[in-house]
Amino acid sequence: MSDRIRPVEDRDAEAVLKVFNHHVAHSFAAYAEQEFGSEVFETFKKNASVFYIQEVDDEVAGFGFIRPYNLFENFCHTGMLTYFLLPQYTGRGLGTKLLNKLLDYARDNGIYNLVAHISSKNVQSLNFHKKHGFEECGRLIRRSVRYRLGSKILELEALHRQLNNLSQRQIFQLQIR
Repeated sequence: MSDRIRPVEDRDAEAVLKVFNHHVAHSFAAYAEQEFGSEVFETFKKNASVFYIQEVDDEVAGFGFIRPYNLFENFCHTGMLTYFLLPQYTGRGLGTKLLNKLLDYARDNGIYNLVAHISSKNVQSLNFHKKHGFEECGRLIRRSVRYRLGSKILELEALHRQLNNLSQRQIFQLQIR
């Protein structure tokens, strides 16, 4: 198996939609009620600070990106993390590689805090994030109409990871600005 992570390109639109729409239709990883067309790819690209493709044997296995958490300047050091792998590629270390690539980007670009929103029904993802240093920092309850997946209520867990690229003094200085 040969794998690599590379920046997204326009030619990846169909493959990204295939990955995302798989999770819309078959899991609680994506929160949409219906599958999307090309507009979601364009939205991902437009809003992302960085956007990577995870390939295995020249096939798109998944994708990941970081977008600003909030547009207000006082949140400029916080990013929102999003990534998906097709199920046949999980459990092979690819998610860890993609996460590490995203973490490296964050550290190199002044992002000191990362937030990920994960469905409480996505136990595999919750465990993965906790294994990689994320901690629960909140929970939202959304009334859902996703009857096709057998759930009327979807709880969304917010997980947070502070990156260790700042000294405690630098963190304090950021907090008092």
